[in-house]
Amino acid sequence: MSGRRIAGPEIEKLIQLLARVPGLGPRSARRAALQMIKKKDQLMGPLAEALALVHERVVVCSTCGNADTSDPCAICSDPRRQTGTIIVVEEVADLWALERAAAMPNVLYHVLGGVLSPLDGIGPDDLSIAALVDRVEAGGVSEIILAVNATVEGQTTAHYITDRLSGFEVTVTRLAHGVPVGGELDYLDDGTLAAALKSRTKF
Repeated sequence: MSGRRIAGPEIEKLIQLLARVPGLGPRSARRAALQMIKKKDQLMGPLAEALALVHERVVVCSTCGNADTSDPCAICSDPRRQTGTIIVVEEVADLWALERAAAMPNVLYHVLGGVLSPLDGIGPDDLSIAALVDRVEAGGVSEIILAVNATVEGQTTAHYITDRLSGFEVTVTRLAHGVPVGGELDYLDDGTLAAALKSRTKF
């Protein structure tokens, strides 16, 4: 009974595609599809138009690797940005997250496109590390902020980038690791507590 089709092939195809979106499983995809069908004129039509436009116009910024509809992207072409500071992130999603936080609103970014992972066959040539070195070599960059994840692969990538930039007059920093805002010590893992103690600052 579970293999019986309950809707037309077009709707089934829509559900299958939605289920591939991160954060949406089969059940959530069905709910999303039903909501779009229910509000076909207000939701499905505009969404279809937006998807078509993005599919036609989206490009990868040749400078930083951000996804946008222009090259260079809106961030790299913003004259208010300080060219001396570049935040290095793993993926475009990380760049967008930092922009939403607006902690450093006038910096530039560089998207690596992943992290070093020998087990997965991902080496330095598979990431945009060489492009980052070229940006530093071109001059005008005083600080590189490594905003990679606190994983083994992320830290390995950070160390590799630090080594590659060791011959340049540029300060390499990384995000602080430790107790999150609003976090309770009793709920934190041992690694986070250890990192918080090592990264302690004067009160």
